[in-house]
Amino acid sequence: MSPMTQPMASAGPLRLRPGILIALLQLLIMLGGALFAPDEAMIIVLPAGIIGALATIVWWVGFSRAPWSERLGAIALMPIFVLATRQVVDASIAGAGMGMLIYMLPLPLLSLALVAWAAATRHLQNPARRAAWLVVAFVLAAVPCTTIRTAGIKYGATAELHWRWTPTPEQRLLAQKDDEPTVRSTPAPIAATPVATPVAANNTGDAAALPAVPGPASTEDGGASVASVSPAEWPGFRGPQRDDVVRGVSIETDWSTSPPVEMWRRPIGPGWSSFAVRGDLLYTQEQRGEDEIVACYSLSTGKPVWMHRDATRFWESNGGAGPRATPTLSGQRVYAFGATGILNALDAATGAVVWSRNVPADTAMNTPLLTA
Repeated sequence: MSPMTQPMASAGPLRLRPGILIALLQLLIMLGGALFAPDEAMIIVLPAGIIGALATIVWWVGFSRAPWSERLGAIALMPIFVLATRQVVDASIAGAGMGMLIYMLPLPLLSLALVAWAAATRHLQNPARRAAWLVVAFVLAAVPCTTIRTAGIKYGATAELHWRWTPTPEQRLLAQKDDEPTVRSTPAPIAATPVATPVAANNTGDAAALPAVPGPASTEDGGASVASVSPAEWPGFRGPQRDDVVRGVSIETDWSTSPPVEMWRRPIGPGWSSFAVRGDLLYTQEQRGEDEIVACYSLSTGKPVWMHRDATRFWESNGGAGPRATPTLSGQRVYAFGATGILNALDAATGAVVWSRNVPADTAMNTPLLTA
């Protein structure tokens, strides 16, 4: 062997023990975090996986004594497999972590596959076969990333993961046939107004003020009338003083002697909307398929009273689908601002449209519009 080719050759028998030790330690921490600290799993498992992968790369390149063609070839294949995996994972995984998770998620699995491949093929002399088995190992390592989706981040900075082929909670809700209110509000007709910059295609356009709607009336299914307007107990986000404080209420804190009793439970569509409350009516926003909903429910029964629908949808992987704001009560009206910029003023008792505006169109601004 000439001096020019000697650096590309192996310096001796493959040094496997450091790589196996790193892989075992990495697996132990990742599995331990997932099993024993599930609420903090993301902040344990992902950093442990990344650190383990980097340590594996250092071992493989600097200390494994593998032929240099294999050392550099394996490292070069890793980013190729990461980018290829990004093309086939669920959209929620591809966009998670502000689009960065997909570049970190496969790396620990690929590093574990590298160690397993090195140990399993250490006696295989044919370089082409060893290279082929490395590709197979990397393919198998990338497969788990393609089988999951995320519904965003829940408490404890933990990703809410589901199998990719299972229906989402929203899809299960849409499959129900008995979840419609007795009164359904219809959107106001909206006339398109030319603007200087393009607006997302499934926004509903500009809207002119509508004629006055009939006065509020009593609603069915337990909905209280707001014909005689009284101050709302909880008129919007964080309450009447925007401080999250409910005044004049004493809560029994000894649940061992006076446990809370569930009055009702109802699934609703996804979104980041809390509630506004007046009397027996509560208001929120949610997403149902391709419709963004302003919904009114009976506080005492949980039954839907009315729903206003706008044919638009917002989605991004970190927070999921749906509106990002809480309705606000003022007088006889409820005001709701949708995630794509549709602003509605609705009759609080009936859901009838008082007026509707498309804020991005009115202000000649674009809004991010992602759908899934």
